[in-house]
Amino acid sequence: MEKTEFNELMIFYAKKINLMFTEEQLNQFYKYMNLLIEWNKKINLTAIVEPKEIILKHFIDSLTINTYIKKNQSLVDVGTGAGFPGIPIKIYRPNLKVVLVDSLNKRINFLNEVIKELDLKNIMTVHSRIEDFGKDNKYRENFDVVTARAVANLSVLSEYLVPLSKIGGTCICMKGNEISEECDNGKNAIKLLGARILRVDKFELPDSDISRNIIVLEKTNNTPSKYPRKPGIPNKEPIK
Repeated sequence: MEKTEFNELMIFYAKKINLMFTEEQLNQFYKYMNLLIEWNKKINLTAIVEPKEIILKHFIDSLTINTYIKKNQSLVDVGTGAGFPGIPIKIYRPNLKVVLVDSLNKRINFLNEVIKELDLKNIMTVHSRIEDFGKDNKYRENFDVVTARAVANLSVLSEYLVPLSKIGGTCICMKGNEISEECDNGKNAIKLLGARILRVDKFELPDSDISRNIIVLEKTNNTPSKYPRKPGIPNKEPIK
């Protein structure tokens, strides 16, 4: 995709969610898209490879959480994959302190290349299973915002995210269309882990019929030290 067409599409979609980009940000997103397409030929980063779909389903989708993040907060993106939503948010909000966590080293190598090529500051990658990351005192209960996109069902996801949030911080869970059952099944886990459901917002991505839900959890108490459990356990045996 040529840069002019890319810019037009980005600006068009951004207006629909009340965002505006600088020229530098558009340049960074364009570089990011091309790096993603190039690297995806070598390693499996995403099934979404058409430029227009990358713009809408990766970049714009990631930026829908912008409104939930306050100025100068610290953010950790859990199971970030190819960097979503963490890198788009960092491009748009350069003053945020961002940590990207993923368990696959190939993805971490890609993310480090993106950070270098886009000249992003105050952002780091960590190669770790999320259960181990959540036990590390350097990171545990240390972030204002903890986020993840389509990583696991809410009961499992809350065990990954809530231990990382400061008391008073938020966990932003980016989900697909149907979540009512997940919310019902996840309530006990969320409470046990020291959080509560603050709000659930449903919307459609601009100019599409793609439904999304954002579940925002508020951390109210310290998470019991036994959580998260050992790698693999939360997914096999979700908290009831």
